[in-house]
Amino acid sequence: MDLFDVTIIGGGPAGLYSAFYSGLRNLKTKIIEVQSVLGGKVNTYPEKVLWDVGGLPPMRAQQFAQNLINQANTFLPTLCLNTKVEQIKKQGDIFVISTDSGEVHYSKTIIVAVGGGILNPIKLEIEDAEKFERTNLHYTILELQRFCNKKVLVSGGGNGAIDWAVELLSVAKEVVVIYRNEQLTAHESQVQKLKEHGVSIMLNAEIQSFISAENKTVIEQAIVSQKGATYQLPVDDVLISHGYHREVSLQFDDDISPLRKNDYYLVSQGQCKTSVPGIFGAGDIIAYDDKVGLIVGTFQDAVLAINNAKLYLDPQADEYAMVSSHNEKFRDKNNELLKEVYYQA
Repeated sequence: MDLFDVTIIGGGPAGLYSAFYSGLRNLKTKIIEVQSVLGGKVNTYPEKVLWDVGGLPPMRAQQFAQNLINQANTFLPTLCLNTKVEQIKKQGDIFVISTDSGEVHYSKTIIVAVGGGILNPIKLEIEDAEKFERTNLHYTILELQRFCNKKVLVSGGGNGAIDWAVELLSVAKEVVVIYRNEQLTAHESQVQKLKEHGVSIMLNAEIQSFISAENKTVIEQAIVSQKGATYQLPVDDVLISHGYHREVSLQFDDDISPLRKNDYYLVSQGQCKTSVPGIFGAGDIIAYDDKVGLIVGTFQDAVLAINNAKLYLDPQADEYAMVSSHNEKFRDKNNELLKEVYYQA
C-alpha cells in the first residue's frame, strides 16, 4: 500500500498551491485531477489577462496557470490526471479513495480543492446550434487573434461574458452584447469600459436562430428577439457565455461525509477544517464567513488547509512553515537561480 500524507482532490489554483505548500511542510503529496491537464477553471479563459494577483505583473491566464503548475512541481508531488474520484471511505485512520479507473489511493488526510467541480458550459438551446461549434460558435476563447477584425456577438451579461467582451475590444472590429435580462450583472468597471467604447448592448434580448449559407456550417447572421421585435445581425463569430453546469461529484461514506450548504463544503474560518477530522478544504468549493472569492483568497485557503493537515498528522509540529527566504529547502535552488543571474550579467 502506497500511503500518502496528503491527497489533494483537484488540480486548479487551490490544489496546485496546496501541493507546493504541502511539499514545503515535508508532506508526501498526491494530486488527483479529473481533467487531462492541471490548471482547473483557469484553462477555460487562457487569453484573459489577470491583474489582481499580488506581486505579479499582468499576464495571460494561460501563463499564470503554467506558473502555478511549475510551482506545484517544486517538491515533485505524485500526479494522477484523467482520474475521477468516485468514493471516499475510511478504514481505521486511513482514507481510502476509489476512482473511476478502478484504482484505489490511500491517504492520511484529504484536501478537497475541486473548485466549481467538473465544469461544462451551458449550451445554446436552439435547433442545430451544435453544427456551428466547429466553425464560429464558441463557448470560450482559446486565442484572441482568432477574432481579429471580426464582428463578434457576445451572448451573456455576467462577469464571464462581459470580461470576454472587454478583451475582444482590442482585436475585434465590432463587439455586440446581448443579454436576456433587464440589467447586466457584471462588475461595473467592466461594463463602463464597454460603454466608453460605444459597444452596442441589447438587453431583454436573446438569440432565436442562426442563418448560414446553403450547405455550410458557418453562421452569417444571428436572429435576435428583443421585446417582441426581431433583428437580423450580421456576424463573423458568436460567443456564448451563459455559465456552466457544475458536477461536484465527490461521494463520501455516510460516517465521513463533511457538512455542506448547497454546493459548498463548510469549513472553520481560519483553519479550513471540514466537520470530518482529517478532511480539509481550499478554494471555490468551500464556504465560511468573510471568504474572499478571488485567486488570492484561494492561496490563503491552501496555506491554512495544509498547515492544519500538518498539525493533524503531528500535533507537535510548528504551526506555520518557515518563510521561503530563510527555509533550508530553498538553499540549493536559490544558489542555482543566483548563478543564472550572475552568469547572464
